[in-house]
Amino acid sequence: QVQLAESGGGSVQSGGSLRLSCTVRPYRGHCMGWFRQAPGKEREGVATIDDDGTITYADFVQGRFTISQDNFRTELHLQMNSLKPEDTAMYYCAAVRRGATAQNLGEVVDWGYRGQGTQVTVSS
Repeated sequence: QVQLAESGGGSVQSGGSLRLSCTVRPYRGHCMGWFRQAPGKEREGVATIDDDGTITYADFVQGRFTISQDNFRTELHLQMNSLKPEDTAMYYCAAVRRGATAQNLGEVVDWGYRGQGTQVTVSS
């Protein structure tokens, strides 16, 4: 069992920044990532960082977000800059099978672990 707990969400204006964090207990060599879900919309992967260090981002990130881990891989972060109103969603931390990407994270998380989520609201 992997326990994930997110923090760092909040409300910002368009163009602002937020840093999301996720504690991972224990780390078991999963691919780690962030996905989001807005009301009435499907889950969409945001970013992943695999056990071998491979990083992927969704196309909509466009260089605005950075995923990272601490050296012990017990903290996962998502630095989000230049936020837009369309980034408003609940953001979740996920631990899934190796080889997952931001493009399929929204689906494969059903066979992995996820946290409770943290709300990000961006106003125009």
